[in-house]
Amino acid sequence: MALSEFSSISAFQEALYAGRTTCTEMVRYYLYQIEQTKHLNAFLEVFEEEALSKAHALDTRIKNGEPVGALAGIVIGIKDVICYKGHKVSAASRILEGFTSLYSATAVERLLAEDAIIIGNLNCDEFAMGSTNENSAYGPVLNALDNTRVPGGSSGGSAVAVQADLCMVSLGSDTGGSVRQPADFCGIVGLKPTYGRISRYGLIAYASSFDQIGIFGRNIADVARVLQVIAGPDGYDSTASKEEVPDYQILHNKSWKLAYLKDALFHPGLDEEMKNGYTTFFEELRSAGDSVTAADFAYLDYVVPAYYVLTTAEASSNLSRFDGVKYGHRTSLKNLELADFYKKSRSEGFGKEVKRRILLGTFVLSAGYYDAYFTKAQQVRRLVVDKLSEILSQYDAIIMPTVPSTAFKIGEKADDPIAMYLADIYTVLANLAGVPAISVPLQRHSNGMPYGVQIITKQFSEANLLSIAEHVMQLRRVTPV
Repeated sequence: MALSEFSSISAFQEALYAGRTTCTEMVRYYLYQIEQTKHLNAFLEVFEEEALSKAHALDTRIKNGEPVGALAGIVIGIKDVICYKGHKVSAASRILEGFTSLYSATAVERLLAEDAIIIGNLNCDEFAMGSTNENSAYGPVLNALDNTRVPGGSSGGSAVAVQADLCMVSLGSDTGGSVRQPADFCGIVGLKPTYGRISRYGLIAYASSFDQIGIFGRNIADVARVLQVIAGPDGYDSTASKEEVPDYQILHNKSWKLAYLKDALFHPGLDEEMKNGYTTFFEELRSAGDSVTAADFAYLDYVVPAYYVLTTAEASSNLSRFDGVKYGHRTSLKNLELADFYKKSRSEGFGKEVKRRILLGTFVLSAGYYDAYFTKAQQVRRLVVDKLSEILSQYDAIIMPTVPSTAFKIGEKADDPIAMYLADIYTVLANLAGVPAISVPLQRHSNGMPYGVQIITKQFSEANLLSIAEHVMQLRRVTPV
């Protein structure tokens, strides 16, 4: 019996506590599903024995009437950039091949404390750098709806695991859209909370001022349930906010004041059929009693260049620690000078896209180019933050496309990194500004693939964000694929 046979995690747990199903039954089901869909390459490692042992222990406690946590029996997958003590974590890179984590991420500790069952590590783009999951050292993840298409990235494995019913919910990470974009491509829900809402302790860094753990699910209630558990301050992460964590599971049913960005809806890069679909949807929102108004945002064409300048600069610094000395891949060549040893170890361990971003980041931070690129990008970031704050002070939320097109074919953009980067045009806004955003499924394109709508609210307004997302899904009566 799978979660898809229940309306939500709550419905599953109701059946669990009533004795109509068991944790062990659910884990065995997902293990079977994972085995049957190995060709999708969503999982890098499955914790079969551990998950079954945890499920059996939970079943015993429930049978004996002992108290259990809020996520008891919930089967979760985690992206291979999130540390879990005693388990391998590689960031889908050869440079960390075979490395076992010495500690667990705060998000993982909080899941385990509430009796969630972690079933495995999920494939991703190497060091979370990519939009297609083709950059993994362990091969691409396939979209379960069409195996010739990408699932999105970098959290492609996390998205497909939920899409293909391989776990109930999953964790990913979002630096510039890496939860929302694959959620869109796979027809599911993907949440990126406010920067600092979820601790980054135990998340392998790509760009520290952008990275945020996010959540994939099949409905808003499940995402809210997990967010409730893992959000909040953390003594191990100074960037984790001390802002109070409200009850995200209370969803408000009301009319909303919404804005759409004219520059986004009428951007030449947006698929024409999708543009017409959004226009029709905005009219449906108005008919339902919501206010939907156009807003100007003049910086859209600057956000992608600014984002890539800033994130690659941070990446060049963060990834300098992977040098083959303390841990990770070490070249087998002997009698090398220290500089040559570093070069060989890093050249052999890092993939093509990671090398590209390290080089770009080192360039923009170098003497003579710092002010021309890095400083200018920081100024653009400030403008974006101020403009989004201005818009969100007047509206409950911004609604806009998540991506310019539906999932494209595997290899279609592999030789054109600029075209790949420009596909992030709608998602990087929220990361530049540190505000929460969510992608929810909207409808199917004539090519058969799903596409969604992105909703953005002001900082720490996840409660409104989730309520608006639920409103959208109820209005369209959308069910995830």
